Amino acid sequence: MQRVTAVIALKGKLPSHWRSMVSAYMNLVKPHVTVLLLGTTLAAMVVAAGELPSVGLVLATLLGGAMAAGGANAINCYYDRDIDQIMSRTRNRTLPAQRLKHSHALIFGLGLGVASAIIFLRFVNALSAFLSVSALLFYVIVYTMWLKRTTPQNIVIGGAAGAVPVLVGWAAVANTISLTSLWMFVIIFLWTPPHFWALSLLLKKDYARAHIPMLPVVAGENATYRQIILYTLLLVAASLILFGIHAMGYLYLVAAIGLGAGLLALAILLACRRSQKQARVMFWFSNYYLALIFAVMVIDRTLR
Repeated sequence: MQRVTAVIALKGKLPSHWRSMVSAYMNLVKPHVTVLLLGTTLAAMVVAAGELPSVGLVLATLLGGAMAAGGANAINCYYDRDIDQIMSRTRNRTLPAQRLKHSHALIFGLGLGVASAIIFLRFVNALSAFLSVSALLFYVIVYTMWLKRTTPQNIVIGGAAGAVPVLVGWAAVANTISLTSLWMFVIIFLWTPPHFWALSLLLKKDYARAHIPMLPVVAGENATYRQIILYTLLLVAASLILFGIHAMGYLYLVAAIGLGAGLLALAILLACRRSQKQARVMFWFSNYYLALIFAVMVIDRTLR
């Protein structure tokens, strides 16, 4: 009777255990970040094709992209586990909270990276595989292991890794890189600094405590406000070039001007009001800005 009771109790615990395990691994891949990257990848595929590509190609590219991004994030969590434990924003992540062994996180990340490369090579093409692996290595080695802890320009240079998915999406369809895809890359590259500097204004004390040389910590808030405005201006200018090279039409032009004006207005308001509330608004609106401008690219391209 006791044995039966023990078996029943064990069965009752298994679902909860597996849910906890899945949650721990999901936390490593940072799905909220990965979703935005996959959105830009899909947008680039549609813009390159002029229509939605075949379902098989889309699924293979997005699966490979999700695995590459997830693998990079998991390795990032493994390497940054020491500073994640210090920062209030990250101390509840999987490794600081000791929900998994550190080695398991590293193996998981490496496994996802290898699986991503195999998927791209088998079901997409070699160019997209090369770009995806390059982005993963750049994010892990150049940004995580080098730039993040050594320079306030970490997010400027490191942001290139987050811009590569548009090249991956374009290459998946066209098996080449075009001028249009490069300007889409530039848009994300220039979007990254004001987006993350707004976040770093909110987490300045956290970054200082962890000795991460984010711009507000090293150069001060006034310099950060100026840089946010500068990069926002560059971003808006770069977004208009797609119309100038005839890659996009008037629908995109109107949206790019409207969204860009809104983002620039928020950047200026942030410099004037200098409040955490305004920094939070800037951070969240920049997320919507990127999602919306790429959505408009898709609509404009398919309607032309």
